Parts: sequence; structure tokens; C-alpha cells
Amino acid sequence: MNLISQLNNQALDANQAICLFQQSDFNIWWLGISEATAFRSNTYLIQSGNQALLIDPGHRAYFQPVRERVAAIIPPEQLTGIILCHQDPDVAASIVDWLEIAPDLQIISSPRSNVLLPYYGISDYRFFDIVENPQFTFTNGHKIQFIESPFLHFAGAFTSYDCTSNMLFSGDIWAAIQLSWQLIVDNFEQHTQFMDLFHIDYMASNIACRGYIEKIKDLKINAILPQHGSIIDATDVPAALKYLNQLRCGTDIIYSHLEYD
Repeated sequence: MNLISQLNNQALDANQAICLFQQSDFNIWWLGISEATAFRSNTYLIQSGNQALLIDPGHRAYFQPVRERVAAIIPPEQLTGIILCHQDPDVAASIVDWLEIAPDLQIISSPRSNVLLPYYGISDYRFFDIVENPQFTFTNGHKIQFIESPFLHFAGAFTSYDCTSNMLFSGDIWAAIQLSWQLIVDNFEQHTQFMDLFHIDYMASNIACRGYIEKIKDLKINAILPQHGSIIDATDVPAALKYLNQLRCGTDIIYSHLEYD
């Protein structure tokens, strides 16, 4: 069951994990937010049977509260893997700590990100290549599909689509920067100003945006779960796709005086 619509406009405790989807032995969790900044980051957990994937676990300053929220759901040492949409510290720096707890977990990312991960001080870990293997299958059959999103904003960026809940973990795509925060977007038209603060500067170009939309246009998307800002519910997904498809950003603006031959 998709629980996101039930959470809209509710007063929620950001210091606790909140279940977003529940179906027998399959659950999706939002793991709370400890930082009170406009750039606050979301971390998610997909729990499938006795396996679990942590999505974009964040930087080391907030490792402890995230670990405690994971521990309330599953023993952290039983983590199966960590999905890293790219290698930035707000996404990936805490993998040093997670690998100390669960050295056998898989780091699930792109080869371009994997080249940079050792600079966090790690060298011996299991790597799951999303380009070579664009799908992860849990032992109980649930599947996660990986969709590359080059230059949004990193060359090796990708998103993760859960085939059971039809939820899209979008990384920095549809991210927002906002001081006044809520878990679920309640007014998408107003929310676009907060997405603009991130996208116009960070995303490469409209071509990159439209190229990604082309890849996902036939997917059924019941929610968009970005790494920064609020979750976009099913009713606003069409508007979110339109926003990205029409977005002028990055080089479109910096080099707007140039024309294509």
C-alpha cells in the first residue's frame, strides 16, 4: 500500500523513520532528517524480506542518527547494499562508516562514481555496476531498475525505480532547496521555485533533462523521492515531468548567446 497520500499535511516527526509503502514482506522507509538547513538530505531504506538497501545514506556528520533509525527496522550489519546515485559527500561520505558495520554489503553505483569513491578512504568493497547490471533483484523477487541520468548533474548519475511500489528514487533530479520544509509537496506550482534554486545552477542543460524524460516516459510513477526537498506524490508527477522537460538550466543559461549550427 502506498502510504504517501495519507501523510500529506500531517505533522510528522522528522527524527523518526516513516513508512512510505507497505506490502507484506516489502517496505519503503524515509529515514528522517537531522540537519536543519535548506540543503537537508533525504535517506531512504528499501526492506525486502531479510534484505535491505540503503539509498544515498549521506555524509558522516549524520551517520549516527541514520544508523539508529535503520537499527529500529533491521540490524544494520544485515544491510545488503547501499545505492549511491553519485559520489558527492552529501550522498556518499558515510559509506566509510557503513562498511565498518557491514563490510560485506554491496556498493551499488555507476563506474564513473566508483572511480571516485576510494578518495573517501575505502578500497576493499563489493561493487555492483549499474551500467553492466541495470537491475537488482531481491531474493524474494522484488526488483529495482536503475536508469542512467547523465549530467543531471554528474556524468555518471542514475536514478532507481522500484518495480513493486512504482516509486522513483530520483537523486538530485526534482531536488529542492527550502528552509520551510515538509515531507510531501502540497502545492507543486509553488514548489517549483524551490526546485529552480537547485536545478538552474546544478543541472547541465535542457537536452540532458529531455533525454532523461525520454527514458522514463513510459514508466508508471506513483511518487518521486528526491535526495533533497519534499517528496512528489502521484497527483503531481505529470507536472514534475513537464517541469523537467521544459527546464532551461546550466549551459542553456550560461551560453544563451550562442546558437547551434
